[in-house]
Amino acid sequence: MSIVDRWLLPDGIEEILPPDAAHLEAVRRRLLDAFASAGYELVVTPMVEYLESLLTGTGGDLDLKTFKVTDQVSGRMMGVRADITPQVARIDAHSLGREEITRLCYAGTVLHAIADNQLASRSPVSVGAELFGDTGRDGDIEIVSLMVDSLQGQGISPIRLELGDVGIFRDLMTTTDVAPETQEEIFALIQRKATAELAAVVDSTGFATDIASQIKALPSLCGKGEVLEAAAEIFSGNDRIGGRLVNLAEVSRAVVARFPDLDVYFDLSELRGYAYHTGIVFAAYPGGVGKRLAKGGRYDDVGRVFGRARAATGFDIDLKALAALIPLENVAVREKVAAPKRADDDEGRWQAIQRLRQEGYAVVENDDPAADKQLRKVDGEWQLTGQKK
Repeated sequence: MSIVDRWLLPDGIEEILPPDAAHLEAVRRRLLDAFASAGYELVVTPMVEYLESLLTGTGGDLDLKTFKVTDQVSGRMMGVRADITPQVARIDAHSLGREEITRLCYAGTVLHAIADNQLASRSPVSVGAELFGDTGRDGDIEIVSLMVDSLQGQGISPIRLELGDVGIFRDLMTTTDVAPETQEEIFALIQRKATAELAAVVDSTGFATDIASQIKALPSLCGKGEVLEAAAEIFSGNDRIGGRLVNLAEVSRAVVARFPDLDVYFDLSELRGYAYHTGIVFAAYPGGVGKRLAKGGRYDDVGRVFGRARAATGFDIDLKALAALIPLENVAVREKVAAPKRADDDEGRWQAIQRLRQEGYAVVENDDPAADKQLRKVDGEWQLTGQKK
C-alpha cells in the first residue's frame, strides 16, 4: 500500500468530524433522554458475541450482513454485531430474567458486511427501544407512539408512518405445504411487487383457489385506510388475518389520536424482517419521502432460544440519517474562551478556568485571538474580556 492510500477508508465506512460529531452526540443524548422519560432503561451491548447468539432466530439476511471472526481464546466463531435487537432480547431473556414488563433502550454502532444499498453506510449508528412482556395491542401502541414522539422531539415533521403485518403472509403460508424455497421465492416477489411473476409462480404451485388469489392480492394492498377495508373483503374467511387487520386499524387510530398530523400509510406486502418478526411492522419516513429514519415491529418468542420466550416489540432509529436532517445550529455550541499561558498566578488562573468550564464555556489554555472571549487578569482579578462581535 502506498502512503497516499493509507488514509483511505473501506467503502461504506466513514468517520465523523467536528462539528458533525458533536451534533450527532447531541441528537443521541436527546433520544436516550426521551426514552428514559418513558421508563426505558439503558443497556450497553458488546461489539462482538458468539455467532450462534447473534444470529439466533434472525434469518439469513442478518447472517450475510455479519462480519465473522475466530475467537483466538476459545476457537469459536464470533460475529461483529450487525443488529443490536437480538442482543437486547438475550439480555431480557437471560441476563435480567425479569417476570414483569421490561423496557430497555440502547445506542451503538453496528457493522454491516454488506450495505443495504449502494448509498447506505456499512457502519450505521443505531438507537432503539425494546418492550418485553406486553402481549397486547397496548404494547404496539406504546412502542409506535414512542418512535413517533422521539422523531417529532427532534423537530422532524411531518412524518409518514407505514404500517404492515408480516403475520398475514405467515398465516397464508401455514395453510399450505409449499416447499420452503418456493415460499422464499414468493416472499421475494411480493417484496418487489412483481405482480406478473408472482401470479405465474403462484398459479404453477398448486395453491387452493382462495389462497392463491389472496397471495396475489398482497402487492396491491398498500395505501390509505381503504386498504384495510379491501383487505377485510379479500380475507373475509380467515378469522386470524381478520384479527390482524383489526389490530392494525386500532393501532393506527390510537396513534393518530395522539399525533393528529401523522400521515399513516398501510402496506400489507411489507415483509421486512420476515425471518424474525411475528406481527405488526412499522417504519417512519420524513415527510413521506426520502430515507427511512426508523423501523420496528413485533418479534414475540425470539428469546425462547435463550431459555425464556417473551412477547417483544421495538424499533431502532438510524442516528446518522436523523442527524443529517436536523440543522447544525440547533445543537448548543459552547462559547470558546482563550486563557493565557501559565503565569506567576497559575493557581488563580486555574481556578478561573475551572469555574468557567463549570459554567459551560470551552476554555483552551493558549492565546487564541479567534476565540469568542479571552480570560485576562485585570486589576488583579481574572476576568472575561474581548467578546467577539
